[in-house]
Amino acid sequence: MTTSDIGEIRRLAHDIRLETLKALTGLGFGHYGGCMSVVETLAVLYGDVMRIDPADPDWPERDYLVLSKGHAGPALYSTLAIKGYFPLAELATLNQNGTRLPSHPDRLRTRGVDATTGSLGQGVSIAAGMALSHQLGGRRNRVFSILGDGELNEGQCWEAFQFIAHHNLNNLTLFIDYNKQQLDGLLDEVIKPFDLAGKFRAFGFEVATVKGDDINAICAAVAPVRNGEQRPLVVILDSIKGQGVAYLERLANSHHLRLTPDVKREIEQAIADMEAADV
Repeated sequence: MTTSDIGEIRRLAHDIRLETLKALTGLGFGHYGGCMSVVETLAVLYGDVMRIDPADPDWPERDYLVLSKGHAGPALYSTLAIKGYFPLAELATLNQNGTRLPSHPDRLRTRGVDATTGSLGQGVSIAAGMALSHQLGGRRNRVFSILGDGELNEGQCWEAFQFIAHHNLNNLTLFIDYNKQQLDGLLDEVIKPFDLAGKFRAFGFEVATVKGDDINAICAAVAPVRNGEQRPLVVILDSIKGQGVAYLERLANSHHLRLTPDVKREIEQAIADMEAADV
């Protein structure tokens, strides 16, 4: 990729982060931390890797994204709006009565959403079914799925991983948002993940571990189209909850915030700083 290409993806990540912050702050509550930590991955996928057509969201030859960690829906909505699936102004309706942008993705309501998610553990099974369908049909569509690290507490994830490896679904790439926090606290305090990379290798996956904000590394891991000789790929994103927003990164738990006056003031200042930044 050229320096210009990377610059465009970096600009897209900046805009996704900014629009997501504005939408959540306008609402007054939401999943700030887990939205921020997947921004760069969404920017790489929608800015470079995935074959998409915003004018035709149901294009049969498109690539698919399943946001298994559905609570990061606002970041996906910002991405879709910026790419032209629906007007940017619609982000202000996030989670409001009658909105097309519910708190978690719904494929029947939101243009550009490929799968309804929110019940953790289920999205990756949907992604596996999609990938198997494309494999059996001899189609070249790729499927991508983003999971939370706390989501891996769900046994259904590991059943799906075994299914994916057994069928060698190398048209499916998984991202694990390893931000080390979940709803109830630190990952290591709730259920230790131990050696995630080792677990996935033992299940039959190829594994790449990258910094969650390293656009170059994420691109390098997922941009090449995979062939029949390769195993399914897991990209472990070594990320930070609240990534890219210093105030959120410092919080003990930014999984879901209801904005007190002090918190709102801090986030509004972060928004103002981002709007003034020369990216």
